[in-house]
Amino acid sequence: MNLHLVVPALFWPDRSQSEIYHDLPLPALQTILAKSQSNEEPGHQLEAWLCRLFGVDKQQDWPVAPIMLQLDGEGIDIGEAYWLRADPVHLRIENNHILLADSQILNISLKEAQAFTTFINAQLAKDGLMLLPLHADRWYVRVHPSPELNTHLLSEVAGRNINHLLPGGRDGVAWNNRINELQMLLYDSPLNQAREARGELAINSLWIWGGGMRPESMLAPYPEIWSNHPFAQALSKASGAVGYHLPANAGEWLGETRSGDQMIVLDHLQKYACYKDAFAWRNDLVRLEQQWFVPLLQALKAKQIKRLELTAIDEHATKRFTLTPNSLWKFWATGRPLQSYA
Repeated sequence: MNLHLVVPALFWPDRSQSEIYHDLPLPALQTILAKSQSNEEPGHQLEAWLCRLFGVDKQQDWPVAPIMLQLDGEGIDIGEAYWLRADPVHLRIENNHILLADSQILNISLKEAQAFTTFINAQLAKDGLMLLPLHADRWYVRVHPSPELNTHLLSEVAGRNINHLLPGGRDGVAWNNRINELQMLLYDSPLNQAREARGELAINSLWIWGGGMRPESMLAPYPEIWSNHPFAQALSKASGAVGYHLPANAGEWLGETRSGDQMIVLDHLQKYACYKDAFAWRNDLVRLEQQWFVPLLQALKAKQIKRLELTAIDEHATKRFTLTPNSLWKFWATGRPLQSYA
């Protein structure tokens, strides 16, 4: 069995903060990295990297919305239409920055999403648009005719200043004006008053992104793909791969006889890196060490895994580490501090 392990945000995004790695007990991960052959490519957001892996071409944007509809949009005719994600977010003004928080920290229920989109659709109806809350935090809109619009992935802007990341293209101004109108509508809405009374962040804007038409073809890079990341699940379904939810740990995953090529996506660290939560990122990295890296290294030593490829993805670089059982005999390749790979 060959395994491709994909770990976004394996390295802390701020390269100047090397102290974040201090006293992290990661012997299995350090062994995997030290004994591997490695190479480095340009950095990507996870969604963009996955599109490339599955043979999906970039349109004006990476076409996340029409691909995700194949997971979320049961009974909806995707057709040849242009679809756009319009997800709920919270914007906060801080100094001269506009910081964006996405649904990872908004705690939105499907019932609440339906109430918000009904409220917003009363405004959008004048433009012939309608939000579809097909998931609590994944909202869609069909746009006709197809706009000339360039946007940024939501994962690219979450936790960041969006002043220079707003939608562009010929129709960018119209969409920015439309979103500004919705922000004024949402500002003092009863729905947000109720959220704030519960101590939750207001849903005071939408982030539009991931627009495009359904790709004509997709190529499954692996026959079996394990992930809890919604976009990886959608790509698996759309490409004909067998997609599974992620088991609790590698021991559980290894407990069943497997053969052929497999891919596992561990996106646990991404949220904490995005919001610069160093404490949670460190704790979760240690948990990944115990629950995934240690048993996978043991499986490699036992030749249950014949080839382990670990890909660490972030906006700075895409680093690939490839390891086989024979590689473990490299006695001269000793473990180095994790920050030396960042």
